[in-house]
Amino acid sequence: MIWIWAGFVLFVLLMLALDLGVFHRKAHVVSMREALGWSAVWISLGLSFAVFVYFGYEHHWLGLGLAADAVDGQINDGYGATVKYLTGYVIEKSLSVDNVFVIAMIFAFMAVPRIYQHRVLFWGILGALVMRGAMIAAGAELIARHHWILYVFGVFLLVTAVKMLVVREQSDPAQTFAVRWTRKLFRVTDRFHGEHFLVRAGSARSRKAPEPGLEAMPDPAVERGVLAAGRGAGRPSTFDGVPIP
Repeated sequence: MIWIWAGFVLFVLLMLALDLGVFHRKAHVVSMREALGWSAVWISLGLSFAVFVYFGYEHHWLGLGLAADAVDGQINDGYGATVKYLTGYVIEKSLSVDNVFVIAMIFAFMAVPRIYQHRVLFWGILGALVMRGAMIAAGAELIARHHWILYVFGVFLLVTAVKMLVVREQSDPAQTFAVRWTRKLFRVTDRFHGEHFLVRAGSARSRKAPEPGLEAMPDPAVERGVLAAGRGAGRPSTFDGVPIP
């Protein structure tokens, strides 16, 4: 089983490297047509993984389907494992839409030029994956030891939903913990400097035309990481039996 996880992680890292290092190596404004095209590619890739899940569990590739599911105690065949995977995928995809609004608000407030939004978003989401993985691992361990913690996570989500519904005042991303923490640790410029996150004061790069930097990147990472503790930790493990980011 460890080899499956190792291969899966390496595949994800390869896709991320291709995305930033090859397909988006040169900064450009992503058009609606391009965005829809790439969305179709990644969704198709995620759905096609269900084929591997089905045949892997049906024919017990690398030991898949031999051990009982950690959640329901059942032995998964190809059909059962595929249903669980697709259920988890659809739920995750549906609930990830809220991130679009959060990220759009961050980009609008910090006036991140459209040409650099993909780069900032890429590194922000990469940080989010690390934080999300850590939060999910911790949450899954808590659930395994104390099943009642699911109710605590449920209350957390309800409180968050009510707050979003009731609180109407405009939130200021500059007052978030991630931005204040970044400004405290680093000297943040008031201008953008090309696509660079870090520049040296007085250098040629720092004298070029406008561009801010690093402070927009931590917000998506922290926002997704914290929500993963309450939302992501319990949800995937309930359907899959395995904590998946």
